[in-house]
Amino acid sequence: MQDSLLIFDLRLQGVIAMPLRVKPSDLYYKYPKDTVNRHAAKFGGKPDSTPFNRDDLYEVIPMLEQVMDELGRDDARSLHAVEELMIRDLPRFIRTREEVFDFLVGCSRELLESR
Repeated sequence: MQDSLLIFDLRLQGVIAMPLRVKPSDLYYKYPKDTVNRHAAKFGGKPDSTPFNRDDLYEVIPMLEQVMDELGRDDARSLHAVEELMIRDLPRFIRTREEVFDFLVGCSRELLESR
């Protein structure tokens, strides 16, 4: 019981970060769902050389969660800015999850710091 209270207290103080959870309703765009691969392993961090499917809700959400966690952001404005980068500016030659993550984090930092 005391351990759970300590963890709860540390979360309130910001010592332990709660991972951001993105819901489909949080997103600006609508994405198709690749139901065949729904339960396949998704992006959980680097390294990951698996191809990224930018047209699958089940791939997009974990990627955006990881990027937002890396940026230390939890607001809708930042989420939508990262999503816009993914939709409009992510080159098609960037294919792996790791490459997508690095691109989104790097570009998002520059974009969000300039605002």
